[in-house]
Amino acid sequence: MSQEILAVYPGSFDPLTNGHLDIITRSSKLFCKIIVAVTTNYNKKHTFSLDERLRLLRESTKDLNNIEILSFSGLLAKYLEQIKSFVVIRGLRALSDFEYEFQMALMNRNLNKKIETIFLIPDQSYTFLSSTMVKEIAMLGGDVSCFVPKCVEEELKNKYQKK
Repeated sequence: MSQEILAVYPGSFDPLTNGHLDIITRSSKLFCKIIVAVTTNYNKKHTFSLDERLRLLRESTKDLNNIEILSFSGLLAKYLEQIKSFVVIRGLRALSDFEYEFQMALMNRNLNKKIETIFLIPDQSYTFLSSTMVKEIAMLGGDVSCFVPKCVEEELKNKYQKK
């Protein structure tokens, strides 16, 4: 493990899934410190507020002592400059993720030549998993317990049982 490299795992995490947790946990073994950087995706309608997503992430990662949960807005490349990091962690579930993630990695490097993107493949049991699918299952009253941490499952039930 490098003692100097601060890595950033950015995302909206709406909601946090076990696939995200797999990437966070595995990354925590590779880098001295990981910042899970929660942002708002303006192209999506979020189910959870930023504060809720931060709280759920903190609760779900409380046993990992080299993880910090923070929020940011704006360009990732500028955020990385501010915190003096140059490593971005991204998960690749399937070939369909690759094109988008590849374009993002190249754009970030174009904005800042120091930025390196590390792609991690989640455990095969999570390759089909997406936050969008989890929300849809929860909205329709399905069981999401094997897809998300317990605290997220409970929050999803609270959100969708009220409707």
